[in-house]
Amino acid sequence: MCERHASEAQTIAAPLSSRRRRLWQLDHSCHCPLIGVGLPLPVLRKLVDKLSGGKTVADDYEIHVAAVSECASRNRLSEALQKELERRYATVLLRYRAIPSTEQLFASWRAAVAVGDVAGAFWAALTHPRCTPALEQQLCRDLHMVQHQAGACVRADLGKFNALVGAHAQLTLDLGKAQQRVVALQAEKSALTAQHEQRMMQMQASLIGKDSLIASLQAQLEQLRQNAPGLDSRIRLTARLEQMEQQQRALRQQIADLQLSAARAADAVELREVEAASAPAPAALLASEAPPALCLQQRAVLCVGGRSGNVATYRTLIEGEGARFSHHDGGLEDNASRLDASLAAADLVICQTGCISHSAYWRVKDHCKRHGKRCVFIDNPSISSLARGLQLHDEDCKR
Repeated sequence: MCERHASEAQTIAAPLSSRRRRLWQLDHSCHCPLIGVGLPLPVLRKLVDKLSGGKTVADDYEIHVAAVSECASRNRLSEALQKELERRYATVLLRYRAIPSTEQLFASWRAAVAVGDVAGAFWAALTHPRCTPALEQQLCRDLHMVQHQAGACVRADLGKFNALVGAHAQLTLDLGKAQQRVVALQAEKSALTAQHEQRMMQMQASLIGKDSLIASLQAQLEQLRQNAPGLDSRIRLTARLEQMEQQQRALRQQIADLQLSAARAADAVELREVEAASAPAPAALLASEAPPALCLQQRAVLCVGGRSGNVATYRTLIEGEGARFSHHDGGLEDNASRLDASLAAADLVICQTGCISHSAYWRVKDHCKRHGKRCVFIDNPSISSLARGLQLHDEDCKR
């Protein structure tokens, strides 16, 4: 087969022209296969109807024969057919335009035959400048055999189609049987659903009866509670117990208030003792027995903590020594962020350790340690304890 193809290619002579040929320039033997393969019958009929004013009444064979005969010369129909073939197979023509030799043109045609795409390749090869009369005849022979093979394929496809028709009929029958089974299953399912709904209604009725029974039993229980002996006395005892608890809470509050009043009275007594101790003595005793003044002149004293009721007394005692007094409650109510500013402005810090938070205590201790400030720690937030703490500070200053 390869040797025959090689001999066929060797018999192809050089072309006579360098331009593509038109439809009417081809050999008349090429027109029939070209029109039959290259143009579908609906397209051919449309072109003929357009040129004849829509009056064509011939059948497909007559239209084909008339079109083939018209291709022998240049006329309106052959020009229209030329234009339609050029438009339909423009992509194939563009691909075949780059073929430089007759041998390559023949090889491209054989490749198109191998894949079964012959319509565009037949038109492009016939009109190619490198197509010789020998190649033209070879193209027609090959296309003739392709058409025979196509007819055989059509017959095979028709057999397959008939087999598919039979299979379709069998499948239709099977589908009808399946639909009947589905209908039967749906009927069975509907019956089961009806049974389930009936049972659900029965269960709901049973639940309603149980709820009624529960309500009746609850009513009987409430009646028994009302008829129980000693229920009124129990209610009175409960109310009495609540009153006693309220009285107990009131007494506890009174005790707390009395303790607070006693603490304030003790602070007042201590304040009077301090004031009596610091009162001016007779002139005869002033020179010999008066204690030396505290070294607090023009100094800033910060008192951290202590009872809020004693702050005024603290201020009187410290400012009486000529010092500037400031107070911070140690984070109980005052903002803890203000403590650092107060510590930075103080020369002496008095820390009431029993009345400040742990955080404030450590912040005071750390600040005084880092900045070398004097800090007097007092456990008891009384006036006398504050006076003793200032006296110890004064003694340290004089040493």
